[in-house]
Amino acid sequence: MSVEARPVVSRRDLKEFIELPFRLHSTSEQWVPPLRLERRLFLDRKRNAYFTHAEAEYFLARRDGRVVGRISAQIDHSFNAYHDNAWGMFGFLEMEDDPEALAALLDAAAAWLKARGRDHMIGPMDFTVNDESGVLIEGFDREPFIKQPWHPPYYAARCEEAGLGKAMDLLMWELEISDREKMLPVLFELAEQVSSKHGIELRKMSRRSLRKDMDRFADVYNAAWSRNWGFSPYGKKDLDQYSFEMQLVFDPNWFMVAERDGETVGVAITVPDLNQVLRRMNGRIVPFGWWHFLRRAKIMDRVRVGFLGVKPEYQHTGVAAAFYVEHFDMAEVRPQKWGEMGWILETNTAMNRGMEAMGGRVVKRYRIYGRDL
Repeated sequence: MSVEARPVVSRRDLKEFIELPFRLHSTSEQWVPPLRLERRLFLDRKRNAYFTHAEAEYFLARRDGRVVGRISAQIDHSFNAYHDNAWGMFGFLEMEDDPEALAALLDAAAAWLKARGRDHMIGPMDFTVNDESGVLIEGFDREPFIKQPWHPPYYAARCEEAGLGKAMDLLMWELEISDREKMLPVLFELAEQVSSKHGIELRKMSRRSLRKDMDRFADVYNAAWSRNWGFSPYGKKDLDQYSFEMQLVFDPNWFMVAERDGETVGVAITVPDLNQVLRRMNGRIVPFGWWHFLRRAKIMDRVRVGFLGVKPEYQHTGVAAAFYVEHFDMAEVRPQKWGEMGWILETNTAMNRGMEAMGGRVVKRYRIYGRDL
């Protein structure tokens, strides 16, 4: 029987869409099961703020009635407006080791996007490049951190065979943030000058001020990342949702702001790795998942440095170095002693050199693919 890809149209279809990765990867030692409830809410067009500026369709591929793959096709109008292009995206890619399944999925996504005036598609992105993005091509033996996908090696092989071309690689750097000796001495020198020479002070975010600080984060993000490949600015409703998500993983020791005379000049958001808790929850809150979540502070011993950026006009001041040193200081007094930073674009020379200066090493590589329509 040939493989046929059709849109998700029923509750049963949506359940199968969510359950497929559980069936494909449940025997993997690396894969971390997401919360089913969270996935359902994230895919809900009425609840996810992404859909205030975007549209999407979900597809399931079946062979003789059996689900063998899934994919989404989406159009982010904010992304298109910012870049002045007509690109579309695909995401949520999961599949059995079946070339016909991937071909059917890609063709379905491409047809949906082309019918809506798109001339190129990139992915996978679930839904944006700041969500789970890319196909894992290096680091198969490592557990994913929060908001990192994991795939077996055949995913990349099937994508290459399907004729998808490389658009961009995303790098994850491992950092032993408790080992200060790995840092270049110049970083400490730069950090010491931030306050005395430039009048910039670091402070920690608080849970009470988190929503306002997310506005400050967006101010920095929209300035510091604006030239990055795949960038799309955060809007108010995006920040409302992002702030809610951050409340679930907030740790005042790791959320940092740099300010001068009331102006936010840099932000670092580092998240204790909730995936260590999700693994124990096994996709469910009940009957015992809630217990692991309540005990999360005793479980998480690693962090993901998700965002660390400085406004362009302040990048000469050593603020980034001050953030790096503060991370090492926190590792001396907190349970989290190591972690990963990224993703970082392979083309971001400055940040990749910064990771080398901190003694980091690339441990995972994700590839985003492209295809003309």
